[in-house]
Amino acid sequence: MDRTSGQCLDVDECRTIVEACRGDMVCVNQNGGYLCIPRTNPVYRSPYLNPYPNAYPPPPPAPAPAPNYPTAARTPVICRFGYQMSEGNQCVDVDECASESHQCNPTQICINTEGGYTCSCTEGYWLLEGQCLDIDECRYGYCQQLCANVPGSYSCTCNPGFILNEDGRSCQDVNECTTNNPCVQNCVNTYGSFICRCDPGYELEADGISCTDMDECSFSEFLCQHECVNQPGSYYCFCPAGYVLLDDIRCQDVNECDVGNHTCTLQQTCFNVQGGFKCLDPIRCEEPYILISENHCMCPAENPGCRDQPFTILYRDMDVSGRTVPSDIFQMQATSRYPGAYYIFQIKSGNEGREFYMRQTGPISATLVMTRPLKGPRDILLDLEMITVNTVINFRGSSVIRLRIYVSQYPF
Repeated sequence: MDRTSGQCLDVDECRTIVEACRGDMVCVNQNGGYLCIPRTNPVYRSPYLNPYPNAYPPPPPAPAPAPNYPTAARTPVICRFGYQMSEGNQCVDVDECASESHQCNPTQICINTEGGYTCSCTEGYWLLEGQCLDIDECRYGYCQQLCANVPGSYSCTCNPGFILNEDGRSCQDVNECTTNNPCVQNCVNTYGSFICRCDPGYELEADGISCTDMDECSFSEFLCQHECVNQPGSYYCFCPAGYVLLDDIRCQDVNECDVGNHTCTLQQTCFNVQGGFKCLDPIRCEEPYILISENHCMCPAENPGCRDQPFTILYRDMDVSGRTVPSDIFQMQATSRYPGAYYIFQIKSGNEGREFYMRQTGPISATLVMTRPLKGPRDILLDLEMITVNTVINFRGSSVIRLRIYVSQYPF
């Protein structure tokens, strides 16, 4: 190879091979080979021309065919080596390949030339020391992926997930998602392969192809505030009666008293609780108490039966559903303060389970504290007593708040 011109140049074996021809033979270089010719050949002139002058000094031009000059009848015409006399007394080229007078190896093929012949190899073979040897095309990276060498040729194949292009050498990715989608739900093509993916709410099985419904409700008990129901590819939350489901999967109480969705009579008072409502009957004061307002009973001081009874009973209702503990749920205080008087606050009744206690927060006030969680549905009635003691006038009396506490079945 001539690096300057990029052409293949003939190798002059007569100059590079020591004793290329022995004995009485002389070496004659040819394109792609050389000949050994008897030195006594009268028509021998010099080696043939080299078509690539940059490789070696150019040899003298080959002699032109011997002209056919008129000669004397007795003088024979002699043709140079590789030519023979035709019937018209002309020197014509001898086709050594057709006449099988060549010396090519059986593994070679004969190519006739002017005045001679050359021995070459078929495609897929190369000439080495007079023998045609198979070229291992796989060694030289003829194939992009898989290659199998065969005598005189080669065969290219592709890895799984690829197909052979028309050039027989390069490989092209197969889009399995369009040709033969193997996935149950979604297919994503990758280079040489594919990946199966599932819709939201499904998970891929071990086979990498099938999808199974994902039970979201089993992941966490906090997914829904009340109840979680699994369904194919999703889930939904629902709330108990008396609640509506908000967008954030939380349950909100329905105030039946406000929307009018209750069954209380006109004489009753509707009181909303978490998840329902209560129909409260009108307050009826027991003897010797008399009703002084809608929810307030008083025992008259002039009545002898009121001497050992609380002076007033005030009725209150409240809902404590969902409260954490400890929690301050109700405040109680005296409406007035007299000189020399002090106040004692206590739970008079209804606290058998010790779920509440009174914490005095000031000289005239106290707070009801819930100390234990309450499980519903449940109604609790507490009598909260405020005792007034006046040492100046030697007076002791009390007032009661009758507190009705409602606990819902659900903690929300």
